[in-house]
Amino acid sequence: MVDIVSSSGRFHFAQHRRWLPGLVSSYKTLFASLWVAVFMAVFLWQSNSIGAGIGIFGWATPPPMRAVPRLRAVAYNLTDFGGSATGRRSTPRRSSALWRRSRGSRGRAGDSSFHMTLFLAEGAEILGLQDENYWPLMPPLPSYGYGREHKGPRYGSLIHGQNLKDVVITGHNGTINGQGQSWWTKYKRRILNYTRGPLVQLMWSRDIIISNITLRDSPFWTLHPYDCKNVTVSNVTILAPVSGAPNTDGIDPDSCEDMVIENCYICVGDDGIAIKSGWDQYGIAYGRPSTNILIRNVTVRSVVSAGISIGSEMSGGVSNVSIENLHVWESRRAVRIKTAPGRGGYVRDISYRNLTFDNVRVGIVIKTDYNEHPDEGFDPKAVPVLKNISYVQVHGYGVRVPVRIHGSEEIPIKDVTFQDISIGITYKKKHIFQCSFVEGRVIGYVFPTPCENLDLYDEHGQLVKRSMSQNSTDIDYDI
Repeated sequence: MVDIVSSSGRFHFAQHRRWLPGLVSSYKTLFASLWVAVFMAVFLWQSNSIGAGIGIFGWATPPPMRAVPRLRAVAYNLTDFGGSATGRRSTPRRSSALWRRSRGSRGRAGDSSFHMTLFLAEGAEILGLQDENYWPLMPPLPSYGYGREHKGPRYGSLIHGQNLKDVVITGHNGTINGQGQSWWTKYKRRILNYTRGPLVQLMWSRDIIISNITLRDSPFWTLHPYDCKNVTVSNVTILAPVSGAPNTDGIDPDSCEDMVIENCYICVGDDGIAIKSGWDQYGIAYGRPSTNILIRNVTVRSVVSAGISIGSEMSGGVSNVSIENLHVWESRRAVRIKTAPGRGGYVRDISYRNLTFDNVRVGIVIKTDYNEHPDEGFDPKAVPVLKNISYVQVHGYGVRVPVRIHGSEEIPIKDVTFQDISIGITYKKKHIFQCSFVEGRVIGYVFPTPCENLDLYDEHGQLVKRSMSQNSTDIDYDI
């Protein structure tokens, strides 16, 4: 059902003239008429009042109307393309027909600028079929080579688009549900022949807004923008079981530029957010970095992995990322950068600010030996560059190991800054601020005591002590 709103945005009421009788037979009649007129005036004023609180007659002011999205030139109903209220007939093949029809509304089947909104009303739910035979197969991603889990094609996504422009996916907190339970079981039993598909995947697109919806139970990565520009993800809830739901990352920006992720709640079975840019030699050849990404006001829970990760597939490079106002709770790791020899690329100009860790096993992690490769064709001499990474205003409690930065002789980590760090610990052991082959500085007060690899500065930025042990190693994975 489509509601039509007038162009002025106002309701129009017909005006009816009311005439008092020319003569009043008695003062009693006149008094009654005036009393009725005053009552109606107050009633109308009360009914049209926009003020907050309780009216003088005890009636609560009605809630404000929800915002209506910008109207498009053409509207379609999903049921016209095979959608079913029973959830038994909708398939990615049928939903792709909707994309083609909306593209055709611009006049050319190949036009990439078709200005579309997918709106999910309150209580609406799009369900993915659990039988993989109904899902189309797609070529592997060019920056991943033969495929992420299997060589060859991969399954498509429930919501998939390519070469799009000005697309909005929003609603009144409607749900896109991948019903991933059967996919997870088949993956663990190793009976799938192809790589699982994300729940929502948009490729080679720009000017994308995803807001005010719930994404849940993806077969694989949940929201995967691939080689996209100018993407905003706001007020989105992403859910999957915290265990037994393999690779259900929340949001995976992959070779994306100019992206904002804000005001989201993510509780999934893998990384909450994982910034990527291709895998080994394929990502190096594709050569599209992830850059200019802002993540703010996000709450994440990841019992088996990390709240926010960069990598490990980062061969196209990752730079200019700001992460601020982040709360990670009941997670294995809070924030992590992971890479390995063979990745190539770089991770640089990364800023973490105002982080809170609540009951986290390891707070800050940089790992340079994440040795997982697409095939034997990777170049082990293609080592990534990690530099200019800052952690400012990091606080927490119930943390076992606050910092573990594991560089190596071939992949040293340079220009790392720690400032205003105070993390309550649960493990009373020395050397829980762990470092290996790292160069950088500590500014002002930091607790627990930082590793000896770092230079010490006072709160005014004046050098107190220069480190002579940047290459020392104090990593203990048994803690």
